[in-house]
Amino acid sequence: MTTGRPVPSVTRTGTARTGATTNHADRFRSSTRLVEDGTVTARSAEDRLLIVVRHGDAGDKGRWGGPDLLRPLSPTGRRQAEGLVFRLEDYPVEQILCSPTVRCHQTVEPLARDRLLPIQSVAALGVDAEPAQVRSVFWHWRLRDAVLCTHGETIAQLFTQLAADGMAVAEPLHWPKGSTWLLRRTQRQVHARYLGPLALDPVTTA
Repeated sequence: MTTGRPVPSVTRTGTARTGATTNHADRFRSSTRLVEDGTVTARSAEDRLLIVVRHGDAGDKGRWGGPDLLRPLSPTGRRQAEGLVFRLEDYPVEQILCSPTVRCHQTVEPLARDRLLPIQSVAALGVDAEPAQVRSVFWHWRLRDAVLCTHGETIAQLFTQLAADGMAVAEPLHWPKGSTWLLRRTQRQVHARYLGPLALDPVTTA
């Protein structure tokens, strides 16, 4: 079973779990709200919350001997992936889209399990995507309450365009590995809020 709305050039991977319960969707579906700068604000039907995530730490690229597409997360990156679940626990997520790379998939796998959602692999979020491809995903009219997990190069392309168009943002634009940007997209403007990476401490046993 898969859920979510279609976007161009999407390959779905994974299967949503059944038989489990979650209150994320129920919590937000009726009120459709989001928190910005500590304030709860009502969203209109035109608002779109898009959550842009840079993949977690994937070690030293120069020391990886295989194809870059298959480079996995490091232990730090895996803790950042687990931390993403807590970072986004107060925000609605109806879709999870990501680059075809292993490191991006691994970054959103804990979130996908938590929200009972499939991961949708999107070539336009890949490291070699053209700027026009990235923009086409971000501005897709059906995309709402979606996580977009991608690469630093891709985020730079997107933010360059959004900044030129007058994106409203209080923090300096930067995107370290494992970080998140909450982008509230309206018909008139994009409002951005930064969430730093959160690497959970590994579980230890006595």
